[in-house]
Amino acid sequence: MTLARFDELIHPSTRLTLMATLAAADWVEFAYLRDRLSMSDSALSKQLSTLEGAGYVATERPTTGSRRTVRARITDDGRTAFDGHVAALQAIVGGAS
Repeated sequence: MTLARFDELIHPSTRLTLMATLAAADWVEFAYLRDRLSMSDSALSKQLSTLEGAGYVATERPTTGSRRTVRARITDDGRTAFDGHVAALQAIVGGAS
């Protein structure tokens, strides 16, 4: 069972969408995240760094041919925090039904 816990770090809509996207996949390419969230490279990089600093996201920079790419994934701690935040939001809005 998931412990409902509101997470101020995840709550801003950009980070919530970012975490939801990462939660649905194994690894996600930076370009896909940038396009999905309609963000600039620098803004997305800052959000990923914030989440990575909290231990919620991991990034890697593999080389594909001669190109270096960036991809991200949600960590186990990130999954726990995300699931707890979603449960807290469901508890909040559940009373409105």
